[in-house]
This record gives sequence, C-alpha cells and structure tokens, in this order.
Amino acid sequence: MSGFHALVPAAGFGARMGHELPKQYLPIAGKPMIAHALDTLCACAEIATVFVVLSPGDTQFHTYDWSRYGEKLQPLFCGGATRAESVANGLLASELEADDWVLVHDAARPCLTQSLLNKMITELRDDAVGGILAVPVADTLKRADARQRIAATEPREGLWQAQTPQMFRAGLLVEALARCKNVTDEASAVEALGLQPKLVPGDSGNFKVTYPQDVVLAELLLKRELQDSHAASLPLC
Repeated sequence: MSGFHALVPAAGFGARMGHELPKQYLPIAGKPMIAHALDTLCACAEIATVFVVLSPGDTQFHTYDWSRYGEKLQPLFCGGATRAESVANGLLASELEADDWVLVHDAARPCLTQSLLNKMITELRDDAVGGILAVPVADTLKRADARQRIAATEPREGLWQAQTPQMFRAGLLVEALARCKNVTDEASAVEALGLQPKLVPGDSGNFKVTYPQDVVLAELLLKRELQDSHAASLPLC
C-alpha cells in the first residue's frame, strides 16, 4: 500500500532577500522560517516521513534542535544547483516506492495550514495524476516591454497562481524531472509528459516569502493563527 511523504527542497540561498543567512533560516515569529513548514508537515498524521533536501555544504541545519520531530524528519544533504535538481536528488536518496505519494513543499511558505494540507491529500489521494495547491489570479496582469512600459494587458480568465505542496507519485516525479530538468515547479515537469495535474483551490495566505517585506506579513499571519488556536482551546464560560 502506498504511503504519503513530504519533501522540502532547502538548498537555495534566497539572494532576493538581501541577507547573509540562507532564507530558509531567517527568523520568523521566533523560529527559523523552515521550522513553520516542518511543524505543519510533521504534525500531519497521514505523512509518514518529511525529507529536507539541504546543500552538501549546509552548516546551519544542525545548529537548531529538531528533536521534537523524532525520526519522522530526515535531512538529506544532496541538494543541487536548482530546485528541480534538489527535488530529483532528494527523491533518489529517499528510496521511496514508485507508488508512494510525495508532497513537495517550499521551505519559504511558512503559512501552510493543516486544513489546506488535509484538503489536498483528500482531493488527490485517488487521482490518476496528482496536482497542486493554487489560487485563481485576482490582479490585472500587465506585460512589460524592454523599457518597462506596458506592452499589453493579459486576460486573467482561467489563470491560476501555483503554490505548494505539489503532490505526485514518486515514480512519476522521478521520470518527469529526468526528462524535463529546467522547470521552476514539479507540475511543469509532469505537464511536459502530456499529463494534466489537478488544481486544488488553496489560500492566498500560503504565499512564498521572497522579499524582505514578506517576512512582516508572514509574522502577522503566523501570530494571528497562534492566537486563534489558543482562543479556540480556552474553555467556554
């Protein structure tokens, strides 16, 4: 019987943050950013193992205490030069069965919730292809020319913004990434095989921390979620 596993590529540096510390370790709401994603993934009863793909030269990961996750958390020091290479290397190192489900999640998406994670697994566990969390594009899209002038307004009907996790069978993902290595997400590689991953409606709060101002927003969302969960646990008067 196939199982569910998570894989978190965390071998990058995040140059757009303008910080000496790799982005995944930047402090957010009292923890390194990656810890928030690991909290959610490791707390999911459906997920058997959470693999973190790190750079072979990573010197930060073992400076933190990850003991609360037990053996469910497995670091793999086999990250590559690109996200796709890191995911491919991680899949090979994990030695998962071909039919196992793998949920690939960005270390820089700290606001993933249990409800979104459970929704995704429920909707995709019997799907023939797999799929991704995504949100319909709400903003008006402008295409720029070389002078940073508006060249055209693009219709947004039918457009979705991809998020993570992206959930596919391990065997399918290994094949897809072996054939299509220059992709920015796993779904693109699967699409290149002629398959159509399913879009599972996500939430705008599950955004990727990319720029310094994103850290402030992520902290606000995480602190609000913590306050809401604390309030929900209080006894009724």
